[in-house]
Amino acid sequence: MTEPVFRPVSDCGLLVEFGAVISDPVHGAVLALDGALAADPVPGQVEVVPAYVNVMVVFDPLVTDHAAVTQAVRARLGRGAAARRGRVHEVPVVHDGRDLEAVALQAGLTVEAVVESHLSGDYSVYLYGFAPGYAYLGGVPEAIRLPRKDAPVRGVAAGSVIIAGAQCIVTTLTMPTGWWVIGH
Repeated sequence: MTEPVFRPVSDCGLLVEFGAVISDPVHGAVLALDGALAADPVPGQVEVVPAYVNVMVVFDPLVTDHAAVTQAVRARLGRGAAARRGRVHEVPVVHDGRDLEAVALQAGLTVEAVVESHLSGDYSVYLYGFAPGYAYLGGVPEAIRLPRKDAPVRGVAAGSVIIAGAQCIVTTLTMPTGWWVIGH
């Protein structure tokens, strides 16, 4: 993992980037900084938003500025406790998605091997976003990591299990998506 990169965002935000690729060590650094800022907020801190590989620190520009926030955040790097393991949830999945055969074809696997691969993943919630209740899970096995589709498909039902790249989601709303529907 490289040293974090600090990027000003508008007049009231600082983005702290720990890497460009989703990984456990990078996300661990995100969670550690999030914990450090929760335990010891920087002066003027309004909100902290952790994501896959970065943390957005929103601050009050009437109280502080980018340089002071950068310095204060640097001082807190490495202070956060190690990320603690969350609760384990078992999510029963019926692998009957409309894209299951296409995933198998593109991955060069049988449908059964795609299902086995998906079930062998070690999934962790990396962030919440985009739509209410969407928990973005990292941990899709390499064998079935496919890029997003070229165009989204409308009407993907709530409760669908979808994958794209290293990510997996159980959808909470019926909506369009460019991800691969492998079950529900």
